[in-house]
Amino acid sequence: MHPNKRRDLVMKAIQEDGKVEINKLSDELNVSPMTIRRDLVQLEEDGKLIRTHGGAVLPKPLITETPFSTKESRHTEQKKLIAKKTLPFIKDGQTIILDSGTTTLELARLLSARKDITVITNDIKIAAELLDSQLKVFITGGELQTNVGALYGPQTHQFLKSIHVDMFFLGAHAIEMEAGITSPTFEKSLIKQLMIEAAETTWLVADSSKFDQKAFSKVCDFDQISGFITDEGISDDQKEQLSHYIKII
Repeated sequence: MHPNKRRDLVMKAIQEDGKVEINKLSDELNVSPMTIRRDLVQLEEDGKLIRTHGGAVLPKPLITETPFSTKESRHTEQKKLIAKKTLPFIKDGQTIILDSGTTTLELARLLSARKDITVITNDIKIAAELLDSQLKVFITGGELQTNVGALYGPQTHQFLKSIHVDMFFLGAHAIEMEAGITSPTFEKSLIKQLMIEAAETTWLVADSSKFDQKAFSKVCDFDQISGFITDEGISDDQKEQLSHYIKII
């Protein structure tokens, strides 16, 4: 079979399923896995797909900032279950950072019944949720990002550089094996990086819809976090890839 004909069949398969696996294509097209790998390399260079561990996926547009009202209505049940699974990791007497986001907001709602915990956040929605709790709450300060509820800017940076905490619960806009964890802006990434630096340990809390997505600015690689708490929508292949770097719950 001519290489162009074979690559057309590869693209037809990936357009139908959104992804392909090297071994499956090798069997279906009766060629070696190495031949399929070469085809995927060429198709990636042509901008038609993105190679993954053991296969390839269709390229996706970069993730942009999403208003709070939109994020709040997406994957609500998954976020609540992630928050519930995260709660036992937080012990009395600890100081934690909650990143801005709707998954961390669900965690704040569960924490509101606790007492001996200090919470630091750059999210006014999270701070408002803890208004009537018995927790000690610090807000980073900074300029308000309207429609999102996050605080940012030099005041936020200065605050985060001056603290040290037990744990940081990191929210994510996008997660991808090669790109790592990314966010829509340099500013968002910088704040998350400062939070990582301020914490003894960092846990990523994000639903599976964030996986196989890329945003504009790099936050960190997987080796900078201790683990990832997510829902069961993550595939076995994704679990296997991630397990080489971090603990997955």
